[in-house]
Amino acid sequence: MKLYYAPGVCSLAVHIALREIGIPYSLEKVDLATKQTESGGDFTEVNPLGYVPALELDNGEILLEAPAILQYLADRKPDAQLAPAAGTIERARLQQHLNFTASELHKAFGPFFAAIKPEGTQREQALAKLHSRMDRLDALLRDDRDYLMGPDFSVADTYAFVVVSWSDIVGLDLGRWPHISGYIARMKQRPHVQEAMRREGLVH
Repeated sequence: MKLYYAPGVCSLAVHIALREIGIPYSLEKVDLATKQTESGGDFTEVNPLGYVPALELDNGEILLEAPAILQYLADRKPDAQLAPAAGTIERARLQQHLNFTASELHKAFGPFFAAIKPEGTQREQALAKLHSRMDRLDALLRDDRDYLMGPDFSVADTYAFVVVSWSDIVGLDLGRWPHISGYIARMKQRPHVQEAMRREGLVH
């Protein structure tokens, strides 16, 4: 398998999952501005929309979108227990967390990474939306659970962790969300999280 990635973006979630399940893979870094891969290829031939992650399977097929890739990887190695069995209510809960992260939390950070940052009333509205999504996640963690699904780590955590970690980049003070702050600290203690971040040059 080959993971097309850019350091610190949502492809990091897939990178962590690959480490967790222990399946052999290679990495191909993508310049998201030029859409060029590290080896000089045109990334739009892999994903016409030009964003990561993209996972090239051993048969040459390309799988896109973090939630789909994460569930696929979890199912490739059930013994790693990174996702509940398909057809169970627990699996639906996992999908709920993945979809919330993708459609609400990830999207709420979007304006702060735009080429033209929101100002004035637009910034206030964007912050209010982001705060409400962070409030929701913090409330979920308020029962002192270690991970989104409870005591068990899952692929939903790889994605949520990466997205809430962007709070440092956009200058969002996590003091308002102590349970998220603790969650990030726990995730950073996981060896495979550290390995993936180190490989992407995010930590030394």
